[in-house]
Amino acid sequence: MQLEKHTLLKDFPDHHHTIRHLKMNDNHFAKLFDQYHELDSEIHHLEEENAPVADDYLESLKKRRLNLKDQLFSMIQKTESEL
Repeated sequence: MQLEKHTLLKDFPDHHHTIRHLKMNDNHFAKLFDQYHELDSEIHHLEEENAPVADDYLESLKKRRLNLKDQLFSMIQKTESEL
């Protein structure tokens, strides 16, 4: 089964210019962006390989990913409202 990655550019295609701008100009956003994608890659790998991990561990990773995504999207919206 092919699992889908949750990249920000794929999840928020209408905001790709803002995401790119923030990655280049906001160190905090760039750091969170990198953390998000590292976490997403780890989750994707664990699910794709059907790795033997506890359900609560995988669930905690997904909650962290969602929290990061919420923070990033909030920053995207704030930036767009200021432009």
